[in-house]
Amino acid sequence: MNFDGKKVLVYGAGKSGIGACGLLSDAGAYPVLYDEKNEIPPETLSEADHGSGRAKGVFGELTDQMLEDIDLAVLSPGVPCDNPNVLKIRSADIPVIGEVELGYQTGHGTILAITGTNGKTTTTALLGEIMKAYAPSVFVVGNIGNAYTGAALETKPESFVVAEISSFQLETIRDFHPRVSAILNITEDHLNRHHTMEEYIRVKELITLNQNAGDTCVLNYEDAVLREFGKNCPAHVVWFSSAQDVPEGFCLEDDRIVMNYDGKKEEFLRTGELLLPGTHNYENVMAAAAMAKAAGVPLDTIREVCRHFRSVAHRIEYIDEKNGVEWYNDSKGTNPDAAIKGILAMKRPTFLIAGGYDKQSDYRGWIKSFGGRVKKLVLEGATRFDIRDAALECGFPSEDIVLFETMTEAMDYCREHASSGDAVLLSPACASWGEFPNYRVRGDTFREYVKTKI
Repeated sequence: MNFDGKKVLVYGAGKSGIGACGLLSDAGAYPVLYDEKNEIPPETLSEADHGSGRAKGVFGELTDQMLEDIDLAVLSPGVPCDNPNVLKIRSADIPVIGEVELGYQTGHGTILAITGTNGKTTTTALLGEIMKAYAPSVFVVGNIGNAYTGAALETKPESFVVAEISSFQLETIRDFHPRVSAILNITEDHLNRHHTMEEYIRVKELITLNQNAGDTCVLNYEDAVLREFGKNCPAHVVWFSSAQDVPEGFCLEDDRIVMNYDGKKEEFLRTGELLLPGTHNYENVMAAAAMAKAAGVPLDTIREVCRHFRSVAHRIEYIDEKNGVEWYNDSKGTNPDAAIKGILAMKRPTFLIAGGYDKQSDYRGWIKSFGGRVKKLVLEGATRFDIRDAALECGFPSEDIVLFETMTEAMDYCREHASSGDAVLLSPACASWGEFPNYRVRGDTFREYVKTKI
């Protein structure tokens, strides 16, 4: 797509929107940065267009006059596609794409793209390290925290782009075409955005929209939705499984990860060789290994990187032991299914800090997974009452539930009441929005508290 001289409305003045503005300016376009509520200061515009003066800012009501001469609209991931302003843009016959599509349209290289409800960040980070050990030009982008738009113009035809793609980003793809894709799992999440599970599933499966039989899609055999999707997936399907053999791909057999290709089964590595604990992490390793193999990486390179890879920040991240109490940051556990992985990893009686933004989740399955591990359920944020009610419905003792308005109050409680031999786990089962701008800030706040206040 040629952006030279085009007037492009960038909807959303956050990090993603600023990155899109910079890319568009560098590509010769004239971006219009739009924010519904706040006037955009000159310094933000200067940052957005790299000081070129090509961008302008508008805010408030999106009028017909603002849309005059607009050639294209780029949505930030936080802007829902059913937003009235987005519908107005579409009704004006203005094409709408997202940040990932913009990065794809202006970039080069082989795309390796990962989506799923849980495990995306760990799998993306691991695959990124594998590819860096194999190729000289690798970019790790997307929902992992590095905007695709910030890297697109640096990519080359020989580059590999490893991309973590959220459902919000998949809603606005058009031509985005991964050579290798993966859907790790699909469990209930973001229903406040997608409204139904059927729509959430449909959007996740869009990662294969432009794939064909010459491409590869890696799927989780233990996910019933994905097992069914594999029957009609447009790409060649490779599986991973933590519970049974697979027709082609990787599976877990006792303490071994084995691979089955071309009718030949062989050991890939033993789980004891990994620094990542837990079955969910073995699944992440299998998915990354299957993707790397499909991209042509030698098995010895894949093995070596997997053996030395450590957990990413905010995902069951051990912070420190203070006064005999271990503190763990699982801020990335932003939905109940992800939070199940966090509590199952605990080996001590646990003070579990949970709660946050309401995504209309069902918390009962998560609470039923506690299995006697939770000593105190320490709830905070907007969802604290809903989680309390679900816990009581599941038979969790009322005397072991405490409620606070903020995470600081929850951490103070844990500091004062946890005893030597206990663990404190931040694994919220909820998004951070409201109290924190994202899960990383929430996790950093938790980490800093442990380091400086205990």
